[in-house]
Amino acid sequence: QVQLVESGGGLVQAGGSLRLSCAASGSIFSIITWGWYRQAPGKQRELVAEFTSGGNTNYADSVKGRFTISRDSAKNTVYLQMISLKPEDTYVYYCNARVWVNIGVSTRSLNVYWGQGTQVTVSS
Repeated sequence: QVQLVESGGGLVQAGGSLRLSCAASGSIFSIITWGWYRQAPGKQRELVAEFTSGGNTNYADSVKGRFTISRDSAKNTVYLQMISLKPEDTYVYYCNARVWVNIGVSTRSLNVYWGQGTQVTVSS
């Protein structure tokens, strides 16, 4: 019904920058929340940054002042600008969205979707 496609990951030196993008497509009525998460092998996925349903932003303490979440509602796309990257920012990054999906005439369903993940590697 809805697909989230991420891009922008890669290898960067410490102190460098990357911008991740996540584009949603499909039978979208509206996107309620957006989030960026990250996960290391064998670890739980953790929240990095999010847009709440009220339009506010939240950030993990470890990324405050370095990462910025933004969105383009017309394009159903969310971004994560990352600066001053550190080796400890090395993770697979996932985007997440809660979406009202059109499933029929005047019928919608609220579902949660995840992107496929994109690797960010920061070398020291």
